[in-house]
Amino acid sequence: MQRYESYKPSDIQWVEKVPSHWSVERAKWLFNRMERPVRPEDDVVTAFRDGQVTLRTNRRTDGFTNAIQEHGYQGIRKGDLVIHAMDAFAGAIGVSDSDGKSTPVYAACVPRSEYPVNSYYYAYLLRYMAHSGYIESLSRGIRERSTDFRFAEFRELPLPIPDKNEQDRIVAFLDRKTAEIDAAIAKKERLIDLLCEQKDLLVSRAVLTGLNAEAPRKPCEINGIEAIPSHWKVVANRRLFREKAKKYKGEALPPLSLSQKDGLVPTDEMKERSLKTSSYEHFRICRAGDLVLNRFKAHLGVFFAARQDGVVTFHYGIYTPEQEVSSKYFELLFHTNAFRAIYAGASNGMTVGLQNLSNQNFYDVKSIYPPLNEQIEIVNYVTDLENRYMALTLSVEKELASLRELKKLAVANAVTGQIKV
Repeated sequence: MQRYESYKPSDIQWVEKVPSHWSVERAKWLFNRMERPVRPEDDVVTAFRDGQVTLRTNRRTDGFTNAIQEHGYQGIRKGDLVIHAMDAFAGAIGVSDSDGKSTPVYAACVPRSEYPVNSYYYAYLLRYMAHSGYIESLSRGIRERSTDFRFAEFRELPLPIPDKNEQDRIVAFLDRKTAEIDAAIAKKERLIDLLCEQKDLLVSRAVLTGLNAEAPRKPCEINGIEAIPSHWKVVANRRLFREKAKKYKGEALPPLSLSQKDGLVPTDEMKERSLKTSSYEHFRICRAGDLVLNRFKAHLGVFFAARQDGVVTFHYGIYTPEQEVSSKYFELLFHTNAFRAIYAGASNGMTVGLQNLSNQNFYDVKSIYPPLNEQIEIVNYVTDLENRYMALTLSVEKELASLRELKKLAVANAVTGQIKV
């Protein structure tokens, strides 16, 4: 992109220089804050962190806190520059696309007559200031331990003032360029989703039907699984695992917890301190190779083979594999959709929304049971498969990071005049 012919010091803390013909004024000379009464037909307007300011119902209808009495609500009009004082640091600044109402935490700003103003240009500018961390640092300097950015602070900020036609060109350029980049980002995100779906399909196929597509098949009595290799068995879990409930008595073992994403991992420092100060009777020892499950999340597939010795809380189930059983294979098996559904049905609903898988119910579940050598082959295949898909995903994520950085640079350079559009 071209640059302007000449630049001058900006006298603005967060930008070194601006084009020589640009002016700089405090925001109070550009915008007034409006405090309008609320009309009966007004619905709630929300400023979202992605910069969209719209009727709440245009985005979603749940996940919001609704006021019983709307004290201090104000009118918002289409075209207002809206600043969410508590969320401005995260980018909740934009131009409203709707008439409506909002809480007092919002500032509805309208251009004054002294300078021609395109509110969309200043929305881009303020969001750049937010994403660069400047608004957060400014608000912390004003109010300790607070990220509020209210109109009283905004009005004192010096802001660049390009000519109105330049503001219009910058807005048009950024609307077009950010839309192009957002479309590319959406494609990359969709590609990551597709890679994950494809990997899960291949893993599930290998775990449930084996690696030899030509092997003879037989019908499977387990719901959700049509056929398995003829030489595989179907057996109850009680023949594959036995419960291990050795109590913890203060041995030097790391505390572990089950993460649905990462498996059985060391806990954080706070949990470790809790372990040291709690009664030992609440903890159990697991050994590397044990199958550990979260009894309340079995229906979500939270089964993992322990990779190390450690200590877990009493609401985890710990099962030692019998001979000819690979815990890692059964971890993969119990992660499949078919077995998540099975364990959802086998869990007891203690309270609404809370399921608990008892030892007896776990033992009663029937599992497919390949020979040990095939269990190990499937585990090795899946490990290699996951490594390859992880490498592909990381490559796409790097491209995503580059696109997001490109978007930030495009906005930053355009709104501060570092490129001529």
